[in-house]
Amino acid sequence: MRIEASHLPSLSHLPHTTWSYPRENGPPVEVRHATLTPQLLEREVDVLLKGREEFLAERPVAEIIRAVSRVAERFLDSGDELRKTSLAGIAHIAGLSSPMAACVLDGMAGDWLEEPLFTLLEAEFGDPRVLDDFVSTAPGASRTRAFGPELTFHVFSGNVPGVSVTSLIRALLVKSASLAKTAAGEPVLAPLFARALAEEDAGLGSCLAVTYWAGGDEALEEVMLRRASAVIAYGSAETVASLRSRSRRGIPFLGYGHRVSLGVVASEALSSADAGELAEAAARSVATFDQQGCVSPHLFYAERGGETSPERWAELVSEAMERLEREIPRGAVSPGEAAAIRQARGEAEFGELAGKGHRLFSSGQTTAWSVIYDPDVPFSPSCLNRLVRIKPIDSLDEVAALVAPLGELLQTVGVAASRPRLAKLAEQLGRLGASRIAPLASIPWPPPHWHHDGRPPLTDLVRWCDIE
Repeated sequence: MRIEASHLPSLSHLPHTTWSYPRENGPPVEVRHATLTPQLLEREVDVLLKGREEFLAERPVAEIIRAVSRVAERFLDSGDELRKTSLAGIAHIAGLSSPMAACVLDGMAGDWLEEPLFTLLEAEFGDPRVLDDFVSTAPGASRTRAFGPELTFHVFSGNVPGVSVTSLIRALLVKSASLAKTAAGEPVLAPLFARALAEEDAGLGSCLAVTYWAGGDEALEEVMLRRASAVIAYGSAETVASLRSRSRRGIPFLGYGHRVSLGVVASEALSSADAGELAEAAARSVATFDQQGCVSPHLFYAERGGETSPERWAELVSEAMERLEREIPRGAVSPGEAAAIRQARGEAEFGELAGKGHRLFSSGQTTAWSVIYDPDVPFSPSCLNRLVRIKPIDSLDEVAALVAPLGELLQTVGVAASRPRLAKLAEQLGRLGASRIAPLASIPWPPPHWHHDGRPPLTDLVRWCDIE
């Protein structure tokens, strides 16, 4: 199988490099990357801007959504070649198992359908028509219109497949052309989407360009940072800070760097009837994306005093992790990642032998999953790849102080608690910097309209004009 990992509408017959990924059954997956120069990139930007003026700037947003939704349906259709190619690319390049690749694609593409996209627009703009014309949003109010940037430069990371496509769609919704740089860890889904959109709607397809170049290529980055009227960057804190410092002053810059998530389970939620279901939800939130997402929990705080003790709940989580390994197996890990898992397990075993109260539940000889019951309550990050700690606490009132050192890194907190206690905890966590409080079952799948890292993903891109 060969996957073209570039969509460059104005450029053809470019030199390419080919990366090969072996498969156990069948020939390798070959991924072809175009080789660009700054001069060629300048040409592509010119064509993107022209395409935007002709096919996107005045396009009704409802038409854009319908075209995107038709492509999303192809990603969800088990018989469509687009889905088959996408799954092969995600599994063999991003390193996910085939069942996990399907789980991720289904979860992400579901948000690209017509209904959730309209929900997103209504949540952010109230009346989506403000993207098409001047609209009065309240009786007696001025008419107002939102204008998106002419060209958005996207820089993607490779930890969660599908986020790249979501970013491209968001730019299209505010009628911005896009040029995207993919990540080495996941270079295929965004160009597959762009080409599929071009097949569905040639005009919209001409407003997207997606390609890969090695990170740190300042000559190519300089072209985009000079010409882009908005920048959306995913990656490490260092990557995001570097791009922010070199972007033009005054343009929208949306930076999504490293974030940390966790879960909290109150004693009243650990009833004999509910503990098993909560353990399943917790385990699934860890297993999804193989714990590589910014929403993936590193640990769970479990409150003492319920019908099910935190230690017993850790055992229930481990049983669910074992079941999930059969349903959606973890993907491959590097030798360094495997070593980190073994080290964390060894430390837990030492704590158990030393009488410190630790317990290790694991997949045995493999590193597929690990649950560590850890009485040391201060927050400790996971080495990921399905290793999670369960830490007992005496009261939910302890949580805020325990996670306060995370500061702006705190993102999603999954909570199982009664409504009054949930409200109190959410207030504390929100003040610390958390941008999302969710049920345990919803941890891996934020709704399309969530405030990503505490900011609206669409209205931060637009500027407004009023007619008084």
